[in-house]
Formats: sequence, structure tokens, C-alpha cells
Amino acid sequence: MLFRSSAAICGALVALAVSVTVAQSETRGVHSSAVADAASGDAILGAASTYNPFKPGKEEGGPSTASGERYDPSAWTAAIKTRLRRKFGGVQFGARPKYALVEAVGKKVIVKINDVGPLRPGRIIDLNERTMRHFDPSLKLGVIDDVRVSPLAGDNWTPGPVG
Repeated sequence: MLFRSSAAICGALVALAVSVTVAQSETRGVHSSAVADAASGDAILGAASTYNPFKPGKEEGGPSTASGERYDPSAWTAAIKTRLRRKFGGVQFGARPKYALVEAVGKKVIVKINDVGPLRPGRIIDLNERTMRHFDPSLKLGVIDDVRVSPLAGDNWTPGPVG
């Protein structure tokens, strides 16, 4: 009987230790050096703006993006300038979205590039609302200058803040 109780306590402690370790790794996010190592090609420098196509009279659930996904203001996504489409995996309807590292104002975030657009001159990326709030919590700036966007190799990225 004593052996069963000890085994049960040990099992519970091991389970607790594993869950704490997993929780800590999830809250830390992706380690910056792993992201830096995966950045492929040259970074693009320019300005970032924000977009939210939810307007009265638009499709229910938001419009579709170039990848075929619905626009989601709560995800970590972005639209890249149309002429940069090839550099970011040829974002097109039905294709798997690619990922990029966006750096600005001392912060870094991984975004899923699931859309393209004819952005204004000087702008290279349109961030959805959640992503823009990471860089500009008040959303008062509208445009962030000196943004660095680097395509990431591979498809196994978890969008969100880095570091």
C-alpha cells in the first residue's frame, strides 16, 4: 500500500514538472537566435501600415485573403506588397502561407504572410490589427517607419512575438 502511494505521488510530481516546463516554453515564445538562423534571403526595409477590411456591407466573416483564408483581425498575419510576392513564397490562392520576421521599434514578431496588396509607395507590409497593436498599442501611428521584414524558411512557425 505504501509503495502504491509513493508511486502515485512520484507520478503526480513528474506530471507537474513536465507541465510547468511546457508552460514555461510556451510563454517564452520562439527563441530569437532560432528565428535569426531561419531568416532566408535579404531583409526588406520600409514602412508598415495596418489594414482591416471589415467595413459595413462586406462579406460575412470578412473577405478572403490571397491564400484563400478569411481575414482574421485576432491572428498574427500580414499582407506583403504585391511585387514582393515571389520573395515570400508566391502568396496565391490555395497555396500554403509563408512566414516572415517583422522587426520594428525594438520588437520582433513572426507573422503569417497570407495576403498581398498594392500598398502605397514606401510601404512594404500591411499588418493586421493584432500585429500592429504589438508595435503600436494605441493604433494612433497608422504607419511605422524603419520596419525590417525577413522571409523565414520552412512552414513550421508559430506566429507571435519573438524573444
